[in-house]
Amino acid sequence: MNPMNKKSALVVFSGGQDSTTCLFWAKRQFREVEALTFTYGQRHVKEVQVAKDIAAKAGVTWHHMDVSFIGSLGRNALTDNSITMDQKKPSDGPPNTFVPGRNLFFLSVAAVFAREHGINHLVTGVSQTDFSGYPDCRDAFIKSLNVTLNLGMDEQFVIHTPLMWIDKEQTWELADELGVLELVRNETLTCYNGIVGDGCGHCPACTLRREGLSRYLARRK
Repeated sequence: MNPMNKKSALVVFSGGQDSTTCLFWAKRQFREVEALTFTYGQRHVKEVQVAKDIAAKAGVTWHHMDVSFIGSLGRNALTDNSITMDQKKPSDGPPNTFVPGRNLFFLSVAAVFAREHGINHLVTGVSQTDFSGYPDCRDAFIKSLNVTLNLGMDEQFVIHTPLMWIDKEQTWELADELGVLELVRNETLTCYNGIVGDGCGHCPACTLRREGLSRYLARRK
């Protein structure tokens, strides 16, 4: 038996493709799984309800926390409707859909929450392979933060990143292996324009998601 099956885990859960895949990955790896969803001033608070519904279908305890101060700290296209989002990564930095500090805050708050609930394992869907230019999705950042959280709270947290070294095609494959490909395809919210399922089809998140799915379905035939 996988030794992690005797443990509990907390998934940072947005209700999108990546975090939903990670939620079901965690259910296979851990005895008990809980999910934590954040409101952070995002354009589409609809994702909170989507996350709640998926967590219910997965049979995991769902928690919601309002950290809207994150969205007020700076201007970006995911929290400010007046900004037209970048359609591709600029050559001189991250795209304007990058929310500075988002994963830093999410994982830090999640760690405090987990500590108070006797949980040492944290799961997040970040990926360096398909990180879209977001610096807080890189492996070095996650490892550094893991050390910092352990030092700051004198705990032994382990941050799991099941998608870190796989691309979107392989993420779809993992969802299929977990038996949730159709749920992920039809019920998650990845689209920056707030459309559930296959989304708007043209925002950066939808483009990445669609291309990965097309490659996987072509290979699966």
